[in-house]
Amino acid sequence: MGMNIEIIDLGLIEYESAWKLQDEYAAEIAEGKRAPTLLLLEHPHVYTFGRKGNAENLLWNEEQLKQRNISAHWVDRGGDVTYHGPGQLVGYPLLSLGGLQSQETLHSINRDYVGYIRNLEKAIIITLARFGVVGGQVKGKTGVWIQANVHSRCPRCKPEDREKPAKIAAIGVKVDARGVTRHGFALNVNPDMEYFEGIIPCGLTEPVVSLADLLDPIPDMQRVKEEVKKSFLEVFQILNS
Repeated sequence: MGMNIEIIDLGLIEYESAWKLQDEYAAEIAEGKRAPTLLLLEHPHVYTFGRKGNAENLLWNEEQLKQRNISAHWVDRGGDVTYHGPGQLVGYPLLSLGGLQSQETLHSINRDYVGYIRNLEKAIIITLARFGVVGGQVKGKTGVWIQANVHSRCPRCKPEDREKPAKIAAIGVKVDARGVTRHGFALNVNPDMEYFEGIIPCGLTEPVVSLADLLDPIPDMQRVKEEVKKSFLEVFQILNS
């Protein structure tokens, strides 16, 4: 039997508010005062830069950002720059991978860290499959990708981009000193894809797609949330409290 997890739907919430909430909940989880928690939400338009962020990957200037009502933040997750906005499902799993109390434990956590990211990707891949979309991993890269032959009919995609794998979900995480995870995944359901033109997502030049580019009719966000919940619980073998 797996451990219980609390799943909370926060709806549309400002990035800073969700970031603060993650810190509060993670501290409670580390102290044994809260069960592992999965936060599901959407953000208003925002760009975030991870620990490997490169300011040159932000292509819009301050005036363009202001015109489009989008903010930019440097945060403590892994990876480079990504976009969050309405129509994109964001998941922040707050799980305990164990404490860093010795060098041996540190090595164990590092192994768990990679496995944790692979499992997040797996959960998204399973979710996509439930909508009839084939997604996968790309060696040496983090996230979930759609092969060129799957998204070749994407009406929005440039002809040259239809011949390349396209990213549909970004992943960037942090594991704190007490082994509790922060940040997580962002699955493009039906966001305004124009906002991806303001950055070089994750510092990569590959195209980015959404479920709306691949499916007709476009799946309802609530249904996507339900499928993500099922996939997450299945992959991590945990129970919904």
